[in-house]
Amino acid sequence: MTDKELVSAVRSDHICLNYTDFLAASCKKRWSFVDAIYGVMPIFGMVTRKSQDLPGTPDERLKALALQIISTQVSDEINIARLITLAEQQHIAQFDILLPYPLSEQQLAGIRQEYIKPLSIEQYDDRLVVSIPAFSH
Repeated sequence: MTDKELVSAVRSDHICLNYTDFLAASCKKRWSFVDAIYGVMPIFGMVTRKSQDLPGTPDERLKALALQIISTQVSDEINIARLITLAEQQHIAQFDILLPYPLSEQQLAGIRQEYIKPLSIEQYDDRLVVSIPAFSH
């Protein structure tokens, strides 16, 4: 799976994540015990793994970290909230997520509930446009 399949730049300042490709990569991944813990309880990976230590641009780091925490063992809502949290950590304020299907209003509410912080989510068929309010730091 190439980087272009996982993260594609729509514009030079905008990112589109292909959620289906992350799930496919998760299914094909050979999991170590530590990876399994990060997949089920990603807070450990999000706290202990330093994204600054990863090479590349923020969107490349986002892709690398997302591959570590996206899991087929949890709901789409939790996975998408995890992606949003990672984007916030990488100071990515707006991005798209290409989904395999449109989400229901209940699923969108679940994402908002899981992420907790204010954000804007707009859905256009199978594309979710996520905007995180400007960073204060």
